[in-house]
Amino acid sequence: MDQGSRKKPGAHEEQPVSLGELIHERVRGAIETAVEEELAAALGAAVYERTEARRGYRNGQKTRTLTGPTGPLALTLPRGVVFAAAGGGTEWASTIVPRYQRRLREVNEAVVATYLAGGNTRRIRGALAPLLKAAPLSKSAVSRIVATLREGLAAWMTRALREVDLVYLYLDALALRVRSAGKVVSVPVLTAVGVLADGEKQLLALELCGAESAEAWAGFVDALISRGLKAPLLCIIDGHAGLRRAVGRAWPQAAVQRCCVHKLRNLERKVPKHALAELREDFHRIVYAASGESARAAYTACARKWSTRCPGVARSLAEGGDELLTFFRFPKAQWKTLRTTNAIERLNEEFRRRVKTQGRCRPRTPPSACSSASWPRGRSGCARSTATRNSRR
Repeated sequence: MDQGSRKKPGAHEEQPVSLGELIHERVRGAIETAVEEELAAALGAAVYERTEARRGYRNGQKTRTLTGPTGPLALTLPRGVVFAAAGGGTEWASTIVPRYQRRLREVNEAVVATYLAGGNTRRIRGALAPLLKAAPLSKSAVSRIVATLREGLAAWMTRALREVDLVYLYLDALALRVRSAGKVVSVPVLTAVGVLADGEKQLLALELCGAESAEAWAGFVDALISRGLKAPLLCIIDGHAGLRRAVGRAWPQAAVQRCCVHKLRNLERKVPKHALAELREDFHRIVYAASGESARAAYTACARKWSTRCPGVARSLAEGGDELLTFFRFPKAQWKTLRTTNAIERLNEEFRRRVKTQGRCRPRTPPSACSSASWPRGRSGCARSTATRNSRR
């Protein structure tokens, strides 16, 4: 009896509908309703309403496909004509769904976010496939969406820096391979990272240039000053002579710290392979000394020792001079951060990782957008720089 009374599924029974499909349908209906109400407000009359206040009339419907967060939306939107003051009428245009719009803003933002995370066109299309479903997303569409970053990049590169409470400034360059005139060449990107009074690390500027020359560094530093950047308490730089002259001319009162990692690499090129370990040990006694006095004693001993064994090492060490030991004048908790330009290397690694997926960048599409838009502000090891700055100035 139980089995006989049990109902058999019939063809008339509705198939279960997923939550995603319900949301998709509600989104479509909401957009159509909103556009319909927008048209009614523009005409001053509802459908079939007769009133002297009418400012136009409806003119049928049109179908549009709009890609949104729930997939492609097949919309049926009203058309209308609005009376003109001089007579006649003009076709009404919706502001909710503008002409020629194919995607909602959220979809474009998802494309840009995936690009900034290091995705190329193929990866973007694959990552957003569950979102876009059957909606097309061509390479040219991705390029147009990504091109919107240029406006933000231009504004970022020219923004005022007078409000930046700068304490320490890292200056360095990274090599980037770009495609120019049919050839892949390596060009430098000049970089400036500042540490603020509260310990925040902030990317200040990026500039793609033809060569890392004295003129390029002078122009880069002058641009920072013209945007209102205040003189730093300390500049941490590598051994580029043009950069050193540019910093000395622009901020003569600022202390300068030469990167110890760059200097060690220079020293290693001047000794035979069997002496590398001994040289590193001597150099580490200088930069890892317990105090400034100990460091100077180790520096003198190192210079004396290698002046006879390998004069090139002694000359290179003398070229760095006291600027290799500047960081000893600052709080000990900050020595590790101040003795090298490693604080800027995190940016360089992130930059290279994200640009690598884009193939060879073209100069007309500045790869700086990748880095400036996505590199997070971080906390530096110089969190107590406010007290340092006030006590030194």
